[in-house]
Amino acid sequence: MAIKRMTKADRPQSLGTYNPVGHVLLAFPDDEIAQQARQALFDAGFDEEDVLFYSHEEEREQMDAMLPRASQLAGFGYEVTLMRRYRQLADEGCGWLLVYAPDGPHTDRAMDIARHLGARSAVKYHWLVVEDLL
Repeated sequence: MAIKRMTKADRPQSLGTYNPVGHVLLAFPDDEIAQQARQALFDAGFDEEDVLFYSHEEEREQMDAMLPRASQLAGFGYEVTLMRRYRQLADEGCGWLLVYAPDGPHTDRAMDIARHLGARSAVKYHWLVVEDLL
């Protein structure tokens, strides 16, 4: 099954929780640093459609919309815990990048930049597993 690049209009979910398979979701200390990371990803060879920027307000709104709708089954899982963490980081002003990283080399390049610019959270979404990278 092919992994699809997400757009801002997409809200991929599994049991009502956020699930952008084939992507790494990165949180940076603020929106400005997230924009710097976005440019660094372009400089590292990512295409514009590979990197989506979400301001802290956009991420908070997305989590506010999704958290109440998460399945009761998901409520016990790590995915809801992550969504709550994302909501908290958004409240703290973190800027966000959703990076299309369907394989190890893409993930490694994204993580090099994430570490260099002080990402506060980095999560890779696989088909059956969610991987905390920091």
